Amino acid sequence: MDDRDIVSLYFERDEAAIIESQRAYGAYCRTIAMSILDNPSDAEECVNDTWVAAWGSIPPKKPAILRTYFGKLTRNIAINRLRKGKRQKRNAEFIISLHELSECIPAPEEEDVGRLRDLLDEFLASAEPLDRKLFVGRHWYNRSVSVLAQGYGLSPNAVSIRLSRMRERLRTFLKERGYNP
Repeated sequence: MDDRDIVSLYFERDEAAIIESQRAYGAYCRTIAMSILDNPSDAEECVNDTWVAAWGSIPPKKPAILRTYFGKLTRNIAINRLRKGKRQKRNAEFIISLHELSECIPAPEEEDVGRLRDLLDEFLASAEPLDRKLFVGRHWYNRSVSVLAQGYGLSPNAVSIRLSRMRERLRTFLKERGYNP
């Protein structure tokens, strides 16, 4: 079943939409939640909450790419769960990744979020493919430096250096574009 068919099920308020979403994107969403929460039961709850959030938001929203839509819902739900402190032990790798990114991107005001998103899209589109994959892997999918190094056949040091340089280029890019929240 493709994305359009699944979205149609949501618009028809057919509960099969959730079953088909789970079948097509459950593992993907679970991976995102696990990378943030590092706890299988919490991750599973986040995935279930993703389907509830999708049921409540489709319609009126009509996402063209469900993988991205569900990924964003799952990531936001997992981050909110982490922030609420429902867990005693925080995922240190996720906290480190956020700290690294906060060094080049100050927290935006609510009205600046759309502009920041557009600037990030522009920046990533102009980046070398490997750098883009490393950056997204680290800061969106919360992959550790060692996992990225292994996945791309690089040393952990090489990945760290590439990511550091990428963040510095991002900082410069944002300043050049007048982004100062």
